[in-house]
Amino acid sequence: MRQNKFSWSQVYLAVMFFLLYLPIFYLIYYSFNAGGTMTEFTGFTWEHYQTMFEDTRLMTFLMNTFIVALLSALIATFIGTFGAIAIYFTQKNRNKQALLNLNNVLMVTPDVMMGASFLILFSLLIPIKFGFWTVLIAHVALSVPIVVLMVLPRLYEMNQNMITAAQDLGANSSQILSQIIVPSIWTGIISGFFMAFTYSLDDFAVTFFVTGNGFSTVAVEVYSRARVGISLEINALSTLMFIVAFILVLGYYYLQVGETRRKARRFRAEKAVL
Repeated sequence: MRQNKFSWSQVYLAVMFFLLYLPIFYLIYYSFNAGGTMTEFTGFTWEHYQTMFEDTRLMTFLMNTFIVALLSALIATFIGTFGAIAIYFTQKNRNKQALLNLNNVLMVTPDVMMGASFLILFSLLIPIKFGFWTVLIAHVALSVPIVVLMVLPRLYEMNQNMITAAQDLGANSSQILSQIIVPSIWTGIISGFFMAFTYSLDDFAVTFFVTGNGFSTVAVEVYSRARVGISLEINALSTLMFIVAFILVLGYYYLQVGETRRKARRFRAEKAVL
């Protein structure tokens, strides 16, 4: 009976992943089509990749996308890490829960509402010329809650006795932060950075509201071109973006595996001492 349940769960997972990845691999497959359409594969070619790299406008927007993603991820990681630490050390449970709820609300708020809110903020309340800075600020604000959620679990896994011992030995706050807290949660920090980076790469809804002044990202450009028909140049670009995202996910996975193995070795060493 257990074997049947196990088999059906495997079939379900296989079908689910097949349906999820089929459109992606379909897109990748036709990015090498010499025929120039997505209806019939007539031969293998690198032409669409060459055309993509020769498209100055698209390459500019691609560079904009990676610059915004990198900067927003770095800033959000810094802010989100200290935000998570502040939540962790909040004494009153009611205040801590309120801060967590406020953070979670930003996670579940629809992107369209967030984009409209930033549009009102930058056009009426804090007049800023739409372009690089408005997109960067919006992406940082969207990514901070993600980093907080990635770092907080590592803080709760941290050995609180180490902080107490450091305080007893006369360590100040900066020493405790740099030598105990950050080394204990660094995998959560790196994971938060990766998540913020990938989240910024493919954001469209919020970026669409706050872009302007000749500045745009790949997601907005692809949407604009899709309105007149998708070219295989976009297939080639999407293939490269998928590979980048896949590499980032692999990096995150190996970080998690490495952390699990280190915890297992530490546990066995402590057990041997006892």
